[in-house]
Amino acid sequence: MTATGETRNFRTLFISDVHLGSKAARTELLLDFLKYHEADTVFLVGDIVDGWRLKRSWFWPQGCNDVVQKLLRKARKGTRIVYIPGNHDEFLRDFPGTHFGGIEVADRAIHEMADGKKYLVLHGDEFDVVVRNARLLAYLGDWAYDAAIAINVVLAAARRRLGMPYWSFSAWAKLQVKHAVNFIGEFQKVVADEARRNKVDGVICGHIHHAVMTDIDGIHYVNTGDWVESCTAIAEHHDGTLELITWRDIKVTAELHALPAPAKTKNMQAA
Repeated sequence: MTATGETRNFRTLFISDVHLGSKAARTELLLDFLKYHEADTVFLVGDIVDGWRLKRSWFWPQGCNDVVQKLLRKARKGTRIVYIPGNHDEFLRDFPGTHFGGIEVADRAIHEMADGKKYLVLHGDEFDVVVRNARLLAYLGDWAYDAAIAINVVLAAARRRLGMPYWSFSAWAKLQVKHAVNFIGEFQKVVADEARRNKVDGVICGHIHHAVMTDIDGIHYVNTGDWVESCTAIAEHHDGTLELITWRDIKVTAELHALPAPAKTKNMQAA
């Protein structure tokens, strides 16, 4: 979104880890993002719906409905939407090739960019040892992440009152743990290895809520981030170049630009 509120048009958008059904889902920011961004194709790269949390307790406010309706509306207007399930919405993995209201479900995909480069698109949870081999531990980690999010809400409110910038306790805590076990680096490496086995130029994934674009031994590794904290997406321009968009920062900047100029003080006027 520019200061004038213009819509941007892309060849492809990649979005993951929205976690609809979780109280942490930033549906209002995602709706705003979808309002100002159009694409020929949209890949939903897993964990769009949070089935794990919905099983524990049902939480589906209007914002969740609004996101679903927005995506269905885009599909009706001609946008190709491909839904690649993750571990939190794994119930959809039983329906590969199925279309729901114009949204097609696929386990993974090979996407060819406008410049001819090919990318493997997948959620990535199959390369997370905890999710794959220790489901109970994964559920406990998910509960701990919920608790961190709750702490984050309280801290964010306090920082706003003190005039301090946004800072995410949950993101910090998660990164500290994952850095301690070298998780992120290892995850990126094994996902890049999978792309290499598929003889493609790069890979686009989600799952670990850590948005980045980097080269790993000749493979372009791209992670879409999430819509719980970072509010990020990957966009393919019509020439095949990729852009990492952090919507939280852009929206705050645009809102600041839209604010009226502060009134001059008497001393300033006198000068």
